[in-house]
Amino acid sequence: MVAKVISGKDIQGALNYNEQKVMEGKALCIQANLFKKEAGNLNFYEKLARFTDLNEKNIRTKTNTLHISLNFDVTEKLGVHMLNQIASQYMDKIGFGDQPYLVYQHTDTAHPHVHIVTTLIQQNGKRIPIHYLGKNQSEKARNEIETAFGLVQAQSKGKEQKEMIRPVDVEKVVYGKSETRRSIVNIVCMATRSYKYTSLPELNAVLRQYNVTAERGTEKSKMFARKGLMYSLIDQKGKRIGIPVKASAIYSKPTLAFLEKQFKLNEVLRLPLKEPMKKAVDKVLLSKAVTTKEQFKCELEKSGIAVLLRTNTEGRTYGITFVDNQRRVVFNGSDLGKPYSATAILEKLSAKEDTVKPYRPGFTDKVASQEKYTHEAVASTNSMIQDLVTAGDLDRSSPEAALKLGRKRRRRKGRTL
Repeated sequence: MVAKVISGKDIQGALNYNEQKVMEGKALCIQANLFKKEAGNLNFYEKLARFTDLNEKNIRTKTNTLHISLNFDVTEKLGVHMLNQIASQYMDKIGFGDQPYLVYQHTDTAHPHVHIVTTLIQQNGKRIPIHYLGKNQSEKARNEIETAFGLVQAQSKGKEQKEMIRPVDVEKVVYGKSETRRSIVNIVCMATRSYKYTSLPELNAVLRQYNVTAERGTEKSKMFARKGLMYSLIDQKGKRIGIPVKASAIYSKPTLAFLEKQFKLNEVLRLPLKEPMKKAVDKVLLSKAVTTKEQFKCELEKSGIAVLLRTNTEGRTYGITFVDNQRRVVFNGSDLGKPYSATAILEKLSAKEDTVKPYRPGFTDKVASQEKYTHEAVASTNSMIQDLVTAGDLDRSSPEAALKLGRKRRRRKGRTL
């Protein structure tokens, strides 16, 4: 089992996300803890009112929402009754058993999973502390529940299986073929929470893999001045399409203020991942078979590393960014060191390309011998021409020398010495 815990500032946004899934036939509300009615008898407004009544008891607290997903192995067949038992025990173990919460069974992916929505504000108006909740209480609860219910343990599964049940598996969205807002929200929440990036361009390097981009507007725009941020779908050419979504309208609140805090935090968190990235790049650069940009990018992609080259209008490459989709980290080439800048890497590739001499069995040696023969023949011909041109400087006294002379002077008749 894998538990993912996300805190937010918009209880309505978290509720909307799950209710939208219900409307699409991809989810079902299977439990309503401490509500006045059973889950199946509650409408949207009754669910929302239960949470907002508590949140209004502490209006100073901005982060008041908890959105949890419990993900199970694809081989496990879990019924509604067992899912409810697991969800209830999990909430008890992390200290939220006395809070109202809703449990949704989702069926939109290959693996079974549930989403849980609750509030951090208690009946007395106090906020439940969640510092290191995911690392401490949640991790302990996960281990105990896996043992109690005989579930596939997350730590016992290989890397491939753990990758499969993470949000990064969201398919690239295409405007017109999937609901725009929902697609943007899913991808943005995954990228902003899972990856280690230190700037907006670095975050965009991740988002653009999924046809999404974050933008602040032009420097003279009101949105830029007010530090606003919007997320939009883009086509293969990077052109914005569809209706953008404000960062403040997404339940996890991936606003510019939030991102700026992440920039500082990620500067430290990504340090241990710097050397592995350099080693991966070095390994590809040392390969004799890699001599072009395309080959360089292709080889790194085999290791889960995407390479983005930045080129100006004149066609000159001036920057490079590496996105490790396995370790969830982003580095600009210059951050790794001067040898990993775009200029340095392209120079290394170019130098290798210049030294590579193509060999064609049964042809190269023959061509070389033919070239040698041709060279000797040309040299011989040139020598003969040179001899003819300089014949005037040669000895005229011998028959051999006379053969190289021009026309002989005719004697005039009737004159003797």
